Amino acid sequence: MTQSTFVERRSPTWQRLDALLRRLERRGARALGTDEILELGRLYRATTSDLAYAQGRSFDPALLEYLNRSVARAHARVYARSSQTGLARIADFYARAFPREFRRSLPCIAVCAALTVACAVVAYVLVRSHPADAYALLPKMLVSEKIRRSLHDSNFAVDPNFAPAMSAAIITNNVKVAIIAFAGCVTLGALTLYIIATNGLMLGGMGALFANAGFGRDFWVTIAPHGVIELTAIQIAGAAGLLIAAAIVYPGRMRRREALVANARRAGTLILGVASMLIVAGTIEAFISPRRWPEPARVAVGVATAFALIFYFGDAGRDRSDSSEDNA
Repeated sequence: MTQSTFVERRSPTWQRLDALLRRLERRGARALGTDEILELGRLYRATTSDLAYAQGRSFDPALLEYLNRSVARAHARVYARSSQTGLARIADFYARAFPREFRRSLPCIAVCAALTVACAVVAYVLVRSHPADAYALLPKMLVSEKIRRSLHDSNFAVDPNFAPAMSAAIITNNVKVAIIAFAGCVTLGALTLYIIATNGLMLGGMGALFANAGFGRDFWVTIAPHGVIELTAIQIAGAAGLLIAAAIVYPGRMRRREALVANARRAGTLILGVASMLIVAGTIEAFISPRRWPEPARVAVGVATAFALIFYFGDAGRDRSDSSEDNA
């Protein structure tokens, strides 16, 4: 290969490496997203190989100097990045990687959220009008004896203290739902969409059952403190499953294997974040949701978690000087 052909073919790689290095040198490690950091490592290795190739063929000294300088700059940045402490990596994940991936995956998350809301509304309307429909929509374990009696006895009053116990059953169910929603990628997303829809039906159906029993408001305010985080986590888990399925079904311009590797990395970021969210939701469910606090206090906790999520996913990890962040 002649030097001119070599430069023509390989210069886009060197230019991309130079662009990433300039961003790092200007704004530090926070300038790059997770995918770009991985790309930096690949470009560094590729340029190192190019330098060796150019040296072996005694190409122009100016070209060798340029490549040498690029490799030296990249080496310093790549190995500085890899020397981060464990705590620094964890902090970077929550401060940047997770919220940025959330925004990047928002279309998939929106699909799951829309499906959940639609199914919840349908189930609520059906069970509210025809309580016996709960038998068809909900698992037997969620339609307890007390609830069954309320379906057929309009004078039967369900103890409001039963709501915390039901919320515990719901959080256990939601952890399973999150796992299945992600694992559903192996069915090309069919199982993911099914479990998301089923969870929406269960949520709406249970809300209607409690409303029919006379304390629907208490049910909603009982799950409000942890429910916002929990339900958001489920939609993100579903989106992770859809990302992997999308790489198989529609890889776009990439080869299917490359798309699968790229989307699996993105899905992994989402699932790590989901696990943390479910831990937070479980802690709130264990120590706050069961307490018979006044309704305004429980609603306030739910509203506070909603605003916290909006602020975190909407603002965390944004690079003010790089408007193209979310398209990276």
